[in-house]
Amino acid sequence: MSDTTLDNIGPRLRALRADRDLTLTELAERTGISVSTLSRLESGSRRPTLELLLPLARSHGVTLDELVDAPETGDPRVTLRPTTHHGMTVIPLTRRPGGIQAYKMVLPPQRVREQQVHEGYEWIYVLDGRLRLLLGDQDLVLTPGEAAEFDTRVPHWFGPAEDRPVEVLSLFGTQGERAHVRARTRRGTTS
Repeated sequence: MSDTTLDNIGPRLRALRADRDLTLTELAERTGISVSTLSRLESGSRRPTLELLLPLARSHGVTLDELVDAPETGDPRVTLRPTTHHGMTVIPLTRRPGGIQAYKMVLPPQRVREQQVHEGYEWIYVLDGRLRLLLGDQDLVLTPGEAAEFDTRVPHWFGPAEDRPVEVLSLFGTQGERAHVRARTRRGTTS
């Protein structure tokens, strides 16, 4: 790592912690790194070591390259970076503009249950945990392997049905596009 890269780690660490709504004390509990060491890393008064960066990268759910903002290596693979806001982690699975967008989401417990309305159409598939979906007047609980689809102009909210995170796949079309599902008939043809 260059000196410039090392100099920029402090502000990146502070920004990552702020994006995740974590205090220094909470981050210290997650990483095993003392509050004073974390504070010195963020202020730039302590140089980071690999032993300090590894638990920080794990705690923030980013790679070491993302944590230190390493320069591109020419790797042709597409890296879709997760974002975390108010504890919710969203991993984009598509990169093309327009059309249906795919996301994996990890939703934390204790999310504010305020129904929202916006343009679009959403399809949600539960991977792990139990998902509570408030859709208009309906109050539904979905379990792993279950899916729901709805027009997002209907007031809606979704999050964990229990006091633990829930993981979902989401297909979302901003222009109201719907997912087209093909199913096999009993004779083996597709419909």
